[in-house]
Amino acid sequence: MRTIHDVIDDRAVTSLFQPLVELSSGRVLGYEALSRGPAGSPWESPVTLFAAARAAGRDGELDWVCRAAAYRAALDAGLRQTLFVNMEPTAWHTPCPADLAPVVALARDRLRVVTEMTERAIAADPSGLLSAAANCRAAGWGVALDDVGADPMSLALMPFVHPDVVKLDMQLLHSPDDPHTSHVVAAVAAYAEASGATVLAEGVETEAHEIIARTMGATVGQGWRYGRPAPLPAVPEPVGAQLPLLSPPVTDRTGGTPFEIVAAQRPTVVTTKAALMPISKYLEALARDSHQPPVLLSCFQEARHFTRATARRYIAIATRSPLVAALGVDLGDEPAPGVRGAALAAGDTLRGEWNVLVVGPHQAAALVARDLGDDGPEADRRFAFATTYDRTLVIAAARSLLHLLAPTDPRTVPDLLTV
Repeated sequence: MRTIHDVIDDRAVTSLFQPLVELSSGRVLGYEALSRGPAGSPWESPVTLFAAARAAGRDGELDWVCRAAAYRAALDAGLRQTLFVNMEPTAWHTPCPADLAPVVALARDRLRVVTEMTERAIAADPSGLLSAAANCRAAGWGVALDDVGADPMSLALMPFVHPDVVKLDMQLLHSPDDPHTSHVVAAVAAYAEASGATVLAEGVETEAHEIIARTMGATVGQGWRYGRPAPLPAVPEPVGAQLPLLSPPVTDRTGGTPFEIVAAQRPTVVTTKAALMPISKYLEALARDSHQPPVLLSCFQEARHFTRATARRYIAIATRSPLVAALGVDLGDEPAPGVRGAALAAGDTLRGEWNVLVVGPHQAAALVARDLGDDGPEADRRFAFATTYDRTLVIAAARSLLHLLAPTDPRTVPDLLTV
């Protein structure tokens, strides 16, 4: 009997396609590629297929096989609309297999692709996800955030991906009166209004679902109401309207530390560590007490400043937050249970910074401070500091830290498109 290894080795995967429809006009704006294993085999279902590949340690390679199959089918059909493809969270650690490189390169030149990612991947590997998203945008492709709303903690992670398309989880359409649905819809609407992103509703099966989707701010729909997964049309459709793609986030274009990013836009003041402690603890309290758990990222200069009392506070926040991180010299990958870490080099510019950054679905706040190098009592050490509640600035500062929460070996974060 054919094994999962045979399926992957033989590249025995095909793609079906489901249309993405503009709700106001009914026009097809694109298609999502949906992978299938060999018909009639235990691996025909994508869930079973990827579960078996994951158990065999080959899910990253299978992801390449699935995307390459979708690219090949789209190229053969002369697709002119946008092609949506899914990417598994582990895929950016797997180099493109040599036999698939030609079709991937051709897709980069000839197709308009949006790569779908999930929020759960951000906390697991922030740097990898951001690198993958940046590589997609460097190719002129877009990024979609999938299953938004499935996890109540996921909304705080949305601005870090800066998706061109936000895909509302299909369960939202089936529970429009649930308070959780209202929270998700409000957060997505705020992001879409600020960024210009497209909101897409998944699982639209009826006219009633379509009406609900439009009240939720969706302008594009996907589901059985518009078509079941099938091969692409034999005759290419006219291009028509295209889904708009956003400009890259500011930290994809410019670097800098949190202090440098914020201080370039806000005035700084000099004060002592003792005077800054209440501000720092206030921001921690925002993260702890927020109705919708935010991301909390902090720089402590050195491990000795991440005290036992601080660790206890961060552990408590991490139990309900999608991502809590502490960076500093001699801090490990997990300085406290549930807390992500990154060890700074002794000469790292961040060693001179004390930063506390909070990003939630509806709030953002930052304290950024630079050590002025005083000797003497700890409480009297002076810092130049600034605070801001400007969402764009806080997110830019936070993104500059997310790149550090991952392996530094560049081979583990390959370019997903340059092969």
